[in-house]
Amino acid sequence: MAAEPVNLNEFQELARLALPKMYYDFYAGGAEDEHTLKENVEAFHRITFRPRILVDVSRIDLSTTILDYKISAPIIIAPTALHKLANPEGEVATARAAASCNTIMVLSFTSSSSIEEVAASSNAVRFYQLYVFKKRDITATLVQRAERNGFKALVLTADTPRLGRREADIKNKMITPPLKNLEGLLSTKVSSDTGSNFEADANETMDASLSWKDLEWLRSITNLPILIKGILTREDAIKAVEVGVAGIIVSNHGARQLDYSPATISALEEVVHAVKGRVPILMDGGVRRGTDVFKALALGAQAVLVSFSQLHP
Repeated sequence: MAAEPVNLNEFQELARLALPKMYYDFYAGGAEDEHTLKENVEAFHRITFRPRILVDVSRIDLSTTILDYKISAPIIIAPTALHKLANPEGEVATARAAASCNTIMVLSFTSSSSIEEVAASSNAVRFYQLYVFKKRDITATLVQRAERNGFKALVLTADTPRLGRREADIKNKMITPPLKNLEGLLSTKVSSDTGSNFEADANETMDASLSWKDLEWLRSITNLPILIKGILTREDAIKAVEVGVAGIIVSNHGARQLDYSPATISALEEVVHAVKGRVPILMDGGVRRGTDVFKALALGAQAVLVSFSQLHP
């Protein structure tokens, strides 16, 4: 009998063995040469500690507060697509896990369970990840549904004017099922003879003109706080604070968008220094162990986001 897995890398290997190759590659792959995919992990390895001894650590409290919501540890579930490719219960099971661990789940815009199904599944604190469509009324409808179903914040993913070139998906001709939250709102039957339908769908429907001025529009249609995800530079961090976001997520999209962008842990300190505590800063990408979480906190993050697709970014 095989030994039980004891760390995320071992769970990754189990996932590789259990999932169809197309789905595993979809979850685990990155853009182009996958340089940033590897660097997200390796950059953590280059950070070491200066341990101090004879400090009383008999009482440790890992809890923290994100946007006034207390969670058991500074670890949040990141938005990742199509959980039903890995588990028949999909995001409903993920939400229940978040509730049992007393943490926040960020529901992916490309979820395989609907906003309403996830909301009814548990009492987990939920944020909703948002992309902006060319047809803005679709985005507005999704925002309204998230508000109506008790989601507590929006996470605007801002690093995807076009989907990154994920060559494994192109080679596999990755076919994704219809997106549950878009039923009745948008046809996603975009043909693509040369690659993945996921890439074709995204590039056909997403608004590549999205810019800073559109944050004003988004704020005008919701009362929910807005976090912005995808920031890697001092300049964008300052701009985000100026337009009034409630938080920043330092992220390179799990290395799935622009290859040769910096590892998130390498970009974190620059963003922290620019923001100067005015809004909370979270980060994702490359987190494997508790020591990685500690490194992110030591460099100024309030929490990290993790997910299956973080197992190989």
